[in-house]
Amino acid sequence: MHQTLDWIDWTVLLLTLLTIVGYGTWKTRGSKNVQDYVKGGNTTKWWTIGLSVMATQASAITFLSTTGQAFSDGMGFVQFYFGLPIAMVIICMVFIPLYHKLKVYTAYEFLENRFDLKTRSLTAILFLIQRGLAAGITIFAPAIILSVVLDWNIVTLNIAIGLLVIIYTVSGGTKAVTVTQKQQMFVIFAGMLGALYVVIDLIPDEVSFTEAIDIAGATGKMEVLDFSFDLENRYTVWTGLIGGTFLMLSYFGTDQSQVQRYLSGKSMKEMQMGLLFNGLLKVPMQFFILLVGVMVFVFYQFNPAPLNFIDASTQTVLNSKYGNEYRILQKKQSELFDSRKSISLEFATTESSDNGAKEKLAELDAIEKIYRSESKFLIKKAIDPEYTKEYEELEKEVITLQSDTSNIVFKEKSLALKNLYSDAAKDTQTNDRDYMFIRFILNHLPVGLVGLLIAVILSAAMSSTASEINALATITSIDLYGRNLKEDKGEEHMVKMTKWFTLGWGIVAIIIACFANLAENLIQLVNIIGSIFYGNVLGIFLLAFFFKNIRGNAVFVGALITQVVIIVLYFMDNEGIINLPYLWLNVIGCIVVIIIANLLQIFTKNKA
Repeated sequence: MHQTLDWIDWTVLLLTLLTIVGYGTWKTRGSKNVQDYVKGGNTTKWWTIGLSVMATQASAITFLSTTGQAFSDGMGFVQFYFGLPIAMVIICMVFIPLYHKLKVYTAYEFLENRFDLKTRSLTAILFLIQRGLAAGITIFAPAIILSVVLDWNIVTLNIAIGLLVIIYTVSGGTKAVTVTQKQQMFVIFAGMLGALYVVIDLIPDEVSFTEAIDIAGATGKMEVLDFSFDLENRYTVWTGLIGGTFLMLSYFGTDQSQVQRYLSGKSMKEMQMGLLFNGLLKVPMQFFILLVGVMVFVFYQFNPAPLNFIDASTQTVLNSKYGNEYRILQKKQSELFDSRKSISLEFATTESSDNGAKEKLAELDAIEKIYRSESKFLIKKAIDPEYTKEYEELEKEVITLQSDTSNIVFKEKSLALKNLYSDAAKDTQTNDRDYMFIRFILNHLPVGLVGLLIAVILSAAMSSTASEINALATITSIDLYGRNLKEDKGEEHMVKMTKWFTLGWGIVAIIIACFANLAENLIQLVNIIGSIFYGNVLGIFLLAFFFKNIRGNAVFVGALITQVVIIVLYFMDNEGIINLPYLWLNVIGCIVVIIIANLLQIFTKNKA
């Protein structure tokens, strides 16, 4: 059943969004030169820089996917951000002084000064590819979810979000993005604080906040730190500190959507303080968002939750030939809920921890995960006859071969069957992790706060998308169009062209959003796209900073080879040939381009 918003929610939602767009357009109208339009006139204070940097990274995906991640897997995802403070310090010490000294408009200008035009252009193009894709995803994320939950047309939503962003970004450039992001962050903080307060208030009165944390801990949701070296686990202290540091160095140090935020600073000190502010606040902010997801998990220990949070998918399977199987699964989950609710209350209100309730809660949580997996499998079979046919044929082969379990073919077919079963959880119409939080908002939050939380999601989408198309337009205008002009066209022409490029990239982002598709988890998809390109780009910058003997040709060829290597490694991991968590692609890309460029330089020198 689709949710309809109360008129109060509509009023809160529309007033919030229109105020942000109107204020940003009015406050920053009339930029006449490139300095004002691209760098915001270099008037931005450190706290505005810090909030703008945070808003650029905190897309709608952050609030929809991160809460869903915590609901499913707990607080461990916060380890992903452990490298961020380290990266902020390094960028403040190395990157910002160089950018400020050279008075660059883009990060890639520096590369031409150090190497040559083709290396600058290649790096700019790599940025345009990955950030152009990401811009479409940041629009698509809230649009696909709101379209399913509220029965709004997804194409209309994509266009509406994109047009709102285009209006003020084209009008005011970097300053408009920065000014509006400050307002958007206030809306985001207010909305998430309100959501946390309400979800805690909805938990039974006899269960305190600390007892709610204990319940989450009993099911492993409060396990923040993982010091293992298990490559099966994407999120550990080591992947966060090592892989995360490389990713954050690449993102904040070389990605123009972030670099442009602090290049608008009033001085080098303001830029550095803004990034350090982000470094201090970002990890607690992510911890807080994850905590909201965990508290929603605790809420559902005392309140019935659907087997799948996508209502349309549930109706599809119930109306199919698998409907009876699904109803049996729903009945099992209902019986499980009754046990879980009583044991959760017992665990929270009993002083003794030796009554076995903790172990029982963990056991029930594991059983529910099985039920949820089975529900996704049934939904997948209901919506995809080809999948069903493939699965049933493979299942028959495994049954035929099971008399000899040591047979290699049996083992291969069994693994293929297991992987095919797992694939059901990744389908657009079964993967409900990103729908959990918005479903909770619509079903359980009071009127008014629902409108504010939807405004939070859309504001976050707008803030990230604005930064991205602003950066894409700047790179296209400054690094490609402007750099290859044979004659100086003047400031007014460049501002006009940057506005046209902003409009163009906004349209491209809307088109990508309309053709995008859900991954296993949207926040992972964005980080995967970044990890494929960021390590290579970071390596190029580190070569420029620290390897004075390296020349442009060696870097250019090394970067091309490295990009091919990283893409091959990603697809090998995706096909199960190797096991390589995507965060390590940043480390590998960075190291490989440095090694190849040095070898090529040595070879060229020896040959000469």
